[in-house]
Amino acid sequence: MTSRVAGAIEAARAEGRGAFVGYLPIGFPDMATSIEAAVTLAENGADVLELGPPYSDPVMDGTVIQEATQQVLAGGFRLRDMFPAIREITRRVDIPVVVMTYWNPVFQYGVDRYADDLLAAGGAGLITPDITPESAGEWIAASRRTGLDRIFLAAPTSTDERLDLVVANSTGFVYTVSTMGITGERAELDAAARTLVGRLRDRGAENACVGIGISTADQVAGVLEYADGAIVGTALVKALRDGGLDELARTARALTAGKAADSAPETHPVDGGRPAPHSQQGSPS
Repeated sequence: MTSRVAGAIEAARAEGRGAFVGYLPIGFPDMATSIEAAVTLAENGADVLELGPPYSDPVMDGTVIQEATQQVLAGGFRLRDMFPAIREITRRVDIPVVVMTYWNPVFQYGVDRYADDLLAAGGAGLITPDITPESAGEWIAASRRTGLDRIFLAAPTSTDERLDLVVANSTGFVYTVSTMGITGERAELDAAARTLVGRLRDRGAENACVGIGISTADQVAGVLEYADGAIVGTALVKALRDGGLDELARTARALTAGKAADSAPETHPVDGGRPAPHSQQGSPS
């Protein structure tokens, strides 16, 4: 089955630019506003939406996202609330929506049931930061059956053998961790990200999108000099928290100014001539 996420990245590439992946928590600051926020993000430059159900132990998330998701949990969020929200979002936008989920909620909900409900809601796939491909056999089978994208993470510390496993089992893109640590804004991105993207390319990765610590248009542009996409979360959540939908729209437009045509990675011609290829719920963005 055709990867909807890879298709969105390829469409951006055909326009001579890199893709912008924007993260927001589902249900923040309330469910209705979070739906409007996702639509706002799509209307202001996002190529892929990454939505995170709140999680009670978000080990990869920085303070801004942790506080947002804890607020959602305190408001009574349940995982079943996610699917109607995604259905409403996908009814109104035409870009792929992926869910960034820690694994325990998927396991508790039921892997096949989760995949079927996400597909029925119009979702495009999952980013799973805390499960590795060799432990994800049930999810890999469910994603193959449903056509959902499965996006695993690669870190600067990953061995070549680990990268081979991640590349072989990822669809859509490989989530390329820019630096070791939690999410949040950073003044400088680690040079390790550029090296890691190169290693992934050498191992046949079709798309590598870089996340964690990207918070400015200059950082987005810098990442897109060598990667296929840039993932931003904290800066968007902070904008929504502090200034509502208007500030979110303004921030998204400013950030996507960094995905201009001269930012597209030179290693990827437009014709695609590249190598073939545990509680409640946060995001590594």
